[in-house]
This record gives sequence, C-alpha cells and structure tokens, in this order.
Amino acid sequence: MQEIPSQITRLCLIRHGETEWNAERRIQGQIDIGLNATGLGQAQAAGRWLRGAGIVALYSSDLKRAATTAEAIGAELGLEVSRHPELRERCYGIFQGLTYAEAAARYPEGYAAFEGRNADYAFENGESLKTMHARVTGKLRAIAAAHAGAAVAIVVHGGVLDIVNRFVRATPLERPRDFLIPNAGLNWISTVNSENGQKWAIESWGETGHLEPGALDELPS
Repeated sequence: MQEIPSQITRLCLIRHGETEWNAERRIQGQIDIGLNATGLGQAQAAGRWLRGAGIVALYSSDLKRAATTAEAIGAELGLEVSRHPELRERCYGIFQGLTYAEAAARYPEGYAAFEGRNADYAFENGESLKTMHARVTGKLRAIAAAHAGAAVAIVVHGGVLDIVNRFVRATPLERPRDFLIPNAGLNWISTVNSENGQKWAIESWGETGHLEPGALDELPS
C-alpha cells in the first residue's frame, strides 16, 4: 500500500508591535496597553509582508496590543481576527507596571527567581512558567489541529514566544534564552503528524526584514 504523505501545518507567530511601555522597559504582563505609533506602523508592515504567504486564518491574544496588531495584519490579508485569552502574555503579578530596574530594587528575591528562570515562581498572584507553558502549548496544538495542512498567523507576546520556541525545540524552561523576540518579528514554525505524534520544527525565527531597524527585544538590554 502506498504511504499517504503527511500534511505540514505552518504557523507564523508574530509578536505585537511596540508600545510605550516596551520603549520604557516597563513590564506589561496582562495590563492592557495599546500600541504606540511605531507599533502600529510595524503591524501594518507585517501585514503587507504576509500578503503572499497563503495565510488562511488569523488568531490573536485578546489583549489590546496584540489584537490591534492582528487587526492591522487582517486588514492587509482580508481576514477576521479570532481572539483568545489563552494566548495572553504571562501574568507577572506584583511586577506588572514596574520597570525591570524597579522590580529588581523592590523585590530582589523575586527578581532573582525571575531572572534565574525558576519555573515554579509565580510573582505573588501571578503565573509560573509551568502554568503558562500548559495554557500556551495547549492552545497552539488546538490551532494546529484545526488547520491541518494550512498556514495560519497568530499574534502573541514576548513571553508566549519564549514558551513556543522552547516547546518546539524541546528546550528546558529553566535554560537562559538564546534567541531574540523583536516587536512585530515573524516566527515561522511547522508541525506534521508522525508515528510518535506531532513533530514540530522552527522554520525561521525573529525575521525583521519588513521593519525599520531598532525593533525592541522582549527583555531589558
């Protein structure tokens, strides 16, 4: 019997455009901050870049900075945005609204746990890396299953992309980050069903050829 080739599903994950809090290196988490003018321009540029990518569906976090980015992309692609809270940024609890420097000064022990990537640390009423990993990867698998053999775009946040990269590469949550997550960067991953379940791969990461120089990374410089 001839073997039927597996369908490859491609997902383009896009970090939201720049916000004023990104520029200030202020921790947003799940506080609902909107895009600044630079961020809106980045979102529009991403949409123009993706016109010929064969995207059939568009998903987004329901937070304003991601949803607005997705709407700008959708306007270029002729697609409606499907918003989902499972795609939100990590909840940083007591760190939310502070700059990285302020968080380090006010909560030195907590900041050390955060900086050291303690996967169980939850920022006092926030969210641990382990909890976030479960919600993000669960939603990612569901989106891929709903669009087998197609290409979809998903607008998310820096912390979500950190989880996705580690999930696809099977990298421990505790390992220091070795990749960039620029605002409005394009990150292509793919999945195909194999004998051992879904097989995931990174096709490209952190693409910024569509942007003006200077897109900000997700962490403090």
